[in-house]
Amino acid sequence: MVPRYARPAMTAIWAPETRFRIWFEIEAHALDAMADLGIVPREAAEAVWERGGFEVERIDAIEAQVRHDVIAFLTNVAEHVGPEARFLHQGMTSSDVLDTALAVQFARASDLLLEDLDQLLAVLKRRAIEHKLTPTIGRSHGIHAEPVTFGLKLAFAYAEFARCRARLVAARQEVATCAISGAVGTFANVDPRVEAHVAAKLGLTVEPISTQVIPRDRHAMYFATLGVIASSIERLATEIRHLQRTEVLEAEEYFAPGQKGSSAMPHKRNPILTENLTGLARMVRAYVTPALENVALWHERDISHSSVERYIGPDATITLDFALARLTGVIDKLLVYPERMAKNLDRMGGLVHSQRVLLALTQAGASREDSYRLVQRNAMRVWESDGALSLLELLKADPDVAALLPPDQLEQSFDLGYHLKHVDTIFERVFGA
Repeated sequence: MVPRYARPAMTAIWAPETRFRIWFEIEAHALDAMADLGIVPREAAEAVWERGGFEVERIDAIEAQVRHDVIAFLTNVAEHVGPEARFLHQGMTSSDVLDTALAVQFARASDLLLEDLDQLLAVLKRRAIEHKLTPTIGRSHGIHAEPVTFGLKLAFAYAEFARCRARLVAARQEVATCAISGAVGTFANVDPRVEAHVAAKLGLTVEPISTQVIPRDRHAMYFATLGVIASSIERLATEIRHLQRTEVLEAEEYFAPGQKGSSAMPHKRNPILTENLTGLARMVRAYVTPALENVALWHERDISHSSVERYIGPDATITLDFALARLTGVIDKLLVYPERMAKNLDRMGGLVHSQRVLLALTQAGASREDSYRLVQRNAMRVWESDGALSLLELLKADPDVAALLPPDQLEQSFDLGYHLKHVDTIFERVFGA
């Protein structure tokens, strides 16, 4: 975890103090269930809740000697509880504590990420509605295609992140499972009702069948979902970076008073935030492959996944949390330039209306092949003039075109509003009526 790209609430989920607090609650809730079942004395469970405690530094010191984190934790708790601590961890194994705690952390991290997505969705909706009918050029392969609106670009992003949110809800549900099944997952020394009790107390579901660990395909799907969200962040960030290029400059990141863009060139206003988001997205996606490789463990368990998850659990969620918040800020303050969009729309002499003329010619009786040829031969003259020539005027002067389409009908084919007539329909599909 790099502090530069971390926010306090998400970082706190992965702090040692939080992890050991979850461990303590798992052990104490399990002991409560065992007391209810008559397996351990009720007084033991009460003593753990009343006197139980731990110190991170003390656990670290004990672990340095015993080389086992859960044993170190239990030893430290026992120092607070006294003789009743001998009933802790009855029939349980380390993975029961570690995996269940990790599930709690993933659930809490997911809740923060869902809040992040909600804030991003709200900003995208507001800006999309603001620019619902702001005309701009749509591009395919980076080349001018046909008119769209800037609101449609943002509506597209809204729909994409809405899908991301739905995926994260499903991934959270899949990863939030509890396993208190003992060595190799057979419940030989711990009653399944203990697992059910702990799961209910921690807001988890019971893992239907564990080996000695919760199956890692659940975790792989979770990290894959984080990777998809990161890719959606990068897609929108890349769009903004392209729009901020000097030759385009249809939108740009907010440039604060006193901000400096370059150590050498005082004129620079660089898309540093969206470039940063592109890099952060790469990092989140980088954690997907190790999560996939964690699925294949030896027999009922090994710990080849453990070191991996100590990295990728905190890093992926902390990084994505930061990236979503940063993207929300970018969209919220994004500078949008409708005049520049209009200028770029007219940049190539009306070429963006070529398809309408093509279709009008076919309606007038020309074959599609002939229609394409007639429009293209005039369009290429405009292209080669770098927009200095007008496609409309060239078509009016082309006798083959004029024989099929009168001037007024040609002019109708260059109506910008024609391309925006279904914007309301699209917005209703995305945002509702």
